[in-house]
Amino acid sequence: MIPLASLPTLNASLNATSAVLLVVGYYFIRRKQVSAHKACMVSAFLASAVFLTSYVYYHYYHGSTPFPAGGWVRGVYFAILIPHVLLAALILPLALVTLYRAWKQDFARHRRLARWTLPLWLFVSVTGVIIYWMLYEIRW
Repeated sequence: MIPLASLPTLNASLNATSAVLLVVGYYFIRRKQVSAHKACMVSAFLASAVFLTSYVYYHYYHGSTPFPAGGWVRGVYFAILIPHVLLAALILPLALVTLYRAWKQDFARHRRLARWTLPLWLFVSVTGVIIYWMLYEIRW
């Protein structure tokens, strides 16, 4: 079993993996490589699902981690955290509907929604890594 203290690093790694897979998946669909696109997007979803499971488990047993710094950097932290949290709540249903539309081969509606889902999901994944660094890696 993974130690509880290691879960924030695992979670950041899963967020980073999801972000990379989203970008590579976008690259593939722009080049009409549908199978590679599908593999990347399903993998990004799975990485995010494992992240969410690990994140909920960690916070259930550990609780919240207060931001250790004050001053202007605290404002920067919350300026990143607040939209991250709000959009993170939106991403799961958006991703599920986007994937469902692709699975049903409703590609016109899939594309219309994916134009919103991709940048928002990417934002949540990248800011998740930034929040991790600000909380656990930078010594304020």
